[in-house]
Amino acid sequence: MMLCLQMTLDEKLQETWNTISALSEAELEIENAAGLILDTLKEGRRIFTCGNGGSAAEAQHFATELTGRYKRDRASLPAISLNSDPSLLSCIANDYGWNAVFSRQIEGLAGPGDLLVCLSTSGNSGNIIAALHTARERDIGSIALLGKGGGEAKGLAKCEVIVPGTETAAVQEAHLVLIHYFCERIESAFS
Repeated sequence: MMLCLQMTLDEKLQETWNTISALSEAELEIENAAGLILDTLKEGRRIFTCGNGGSAAEAQHFATELTGRYKRDRASLPAISLNSDPSLLSCIANDYGWNAVFSRQIEGLAGPGDLLVCLSTSGNSGNIIAALHTARERDIGSIALLGKGGGEAKGLAKCEVIVPGTETAAVQEAHLVLIHYFCERIESAFS
């Protein structure tokens, strides 16, 4: 008989709390990221978001909060999730490979002054790394929300927030806290 180790609710809550609480260690980077997002939007430029798996859902969530609304009525803001169009993703993946699914879109859609926001719990996704390289080559600002030490993406973005945690779920939960914090800042500036 195999023994199944199960995390208790209290253990899960403690793990998440420890990871989210550690965000205060990255306060300067978080404020830099918020400032970059606000400056981009105030200049009338676009935000492009991307991620894989759960991070894709969070990237999409952030874009919808900007184009739709977070809590208060305000003007719609220009944000596009690069992982939201399955026809486009499958076309690029089929013709260029999965690592090009975000970078190819950046080539066609983004311009100088726009901002790319990448989310990756590991920082090792080839398509995130390629997207950050393309943004740098094309003078497009970039923010990377990372975890687990930043992985290979560490140092590629103009601004990065590395969540001090190693558990994927807790890193994603911390990324969501950051997204909602950015939304609070955005709505204060645009309401």
